[in-house]
Amino acid sequence: MAVLRAEYGAELADGPRAFFEPLRHGCPWCGSVLIGGHLLTRDLIQHKPGRFRIDRCRSCGHLFQNPRLNARGLDFYYRDFYDRLGEQQLDAMFGGRTRSYRRRAESVRPHLGGVKRWLDVGTGHGHFCEAARTVLPDVVFDGLDRSEGVETAERLGRVERGFRGGFTELAGELAGEYDAVSLFHYLEHCPEPLRELEAARTSLRPGGHLVVEVPDPESRYARLLGRWWLPWLQPQHLHLMPVGNLRGALSDLGFTVVAEQHRSAHERVDLVAAVWLALEGAAPRDDLPWLPPVGPVHRALRGAALLAGVPALAAAALLDQAVAPFAGRLGLCNAYRLVARKD
Repeated sequence: MAVLRAEYGAELADGPRAFFEPLRHGCPWCGSVLIGGHLLTRDLIQHKPGRFRIDRCRSCGHLFQNPRLNARGLDFYYRDFYDRLGEQQLDAMFGGRTRSYRRRAESVRPHLGGVKRWLDVGTGHGHFCEAARTVLPDVVFDGLDRSEGVETAERLGRVERGFRGGFTELAGELAGEYDAVSLFHYLEHCPEPLRELEAARTSLRPGGHLVVEVPDPESRYARLLGRWWLPWLQPQHLHLMPVGNLRGALSDLGFTVVAEQHRSAHERVDLVAAVWLALEGAAPRDDLPWLPPVGPVHRALRGAALLAGVPALAAAALLDQAVAPFAGRLGLCNAYRLVARKD
């Protein structure tokens, strides 16, 4: 912790402003200059310093971080979330979602035809591929990710081949290899999502299928819960795309959307996550290397504060389960999934 604290102290010497690109004055999706502030928030999960603004395009409805993180900022805010300090926790969380991954594979299976080779982009430690093989035992899964987790996935046999790097840089050498490419909660993290869709088209054979799953910014929960809605996930989520925008982009790239799914893409976490984020915001901070050090009394107060919130968390979790069967009709689904065929 002492080593990490010194490392973060040096990086923060110039302040968080060094982590951002210049402010944009037009929509990155449609180019319209009719944009305005939609949400101002902080890092509610890691509590790293900085304030983050999400703007909304009044022409197409696209939502985007503005100003956007630069390469240095992305490295700073991602560090210790998926790797190092956060690696074990995140690996355990994703590893515990086996049933969710199987349901995802079952939902798209009827639309994919005779898929043989599948590339999962943003695969992390390959947990989806491992679970999906129980649903699609004849499919060979490869994984691609910027993090070292993809190398772990290959070593553990969760993917046949693990490619480490950026999708847009590697797509050329993967051209036409795959019957299916999946971008599960990946596009919203990308600085240039349209280029990622082009890379997916390059990697697919003619007639192959692209599966895209992203948070739904048109969910009523986004308005009802405000900054406590988990899918805002600042500063990691750079773009949030209404479903009409993504359908249009896929059509422009030569895809035909064959399925649009909302209810099966919904995760039953909105209320319990909102309560947890609110508790985290109110409780004393944990001992983290980008914050001032804390002692045992501080940690005891934090534990007591979080323990006091357990009844609220339990009630919120039960309500999430009760509302889920009606989420589609009520417009509360927090994500959507598109399956598109490359023509």
